[in-house]
Amino acid sequence: MINQGTITGLDLSAYMVQDAARAIAFYRDTLGLEPTTVYPDNNGAEYEFADGTTFGLWSGGGMIPFQPSNGNLFAVDDFDGTVADLKARGIPVVMEHETEKCFLAMIMDTEGNSVTLHKLKT
Repeated sequence: MINQGTITGLDLSAYMVQDAARAIAFYRDTLGLEPTTVYPDNNGAEYEFADGTTFGLWSGGGMIPFQPSNGNLFAVDDFDGTVADLKARGIPVVMEHETEKCFLAMIMDTEGNSVTLHKLKT
């Protein structure tokens, strides 16, 4: 338990990458994301979204060994259109699923991280 202060939110959700330039190109070319910050020395990038959240790509800076991740769900406004576009461009969609609350589709980035596209049902 934290003795001082309170956890008030999540400042950054990030994936580790082995080659930041390659990963940045994937997120730009596949998902249309442009970084708001690019770190020097191939260390990664950050992406700030309109809702105030931040996603990052980080090489570990030699401090942490590489390990692919999962768990980030990227909100999309047009789920069916996004999935159709990915498939039309030859990007493998490795999983599609519907729950009572949402739609999910998963692709893999260049670093082995799972990228889940998510749409809440209204």
